[in-house]
Amino acid sequence: MNEHAMTQQAIHQAVGGGGLLVVAQWEAKAEQVDRVAEILRGFLPQAQSEPGVKLFLISRAKDNPAQFLFYELFRDEAAFKAHQESAHFKSHITGQALPLLARRERTQYALM
Repeated sequence: MNEHAMTQQAIHQAVGGGGLLVVAQWEAKAEQVDRVAEILRGFLPQAQSEPGVKLFLISRAKDNPAQFLFYELFRDEAAFKAHQESAHFKSHITGQALPLLARRERTQYALM
């Protein structure tokens, strides 16, 4: 494994005790792709440092740079709610990014 790969222990610590998994898929409007990526680069470190966040990843599709995938693991529903009410979520996501999207889908999962 390389230095950036998660160990089995780190994975167990992240998912241990359950949690709420949110998977979101975004597609930016064609003329807004780079701006959405810029907004997300500013947002990501803040989201990752929230106390109720166990894991927060944002990826960009290799074959379509307008598509973004979010993989978010929260301690519980309350942590997810706190995330959505945070100042950085309201500023970066609600205030800036969402108007630039052509499509947004979110699905919530309970860990097994």
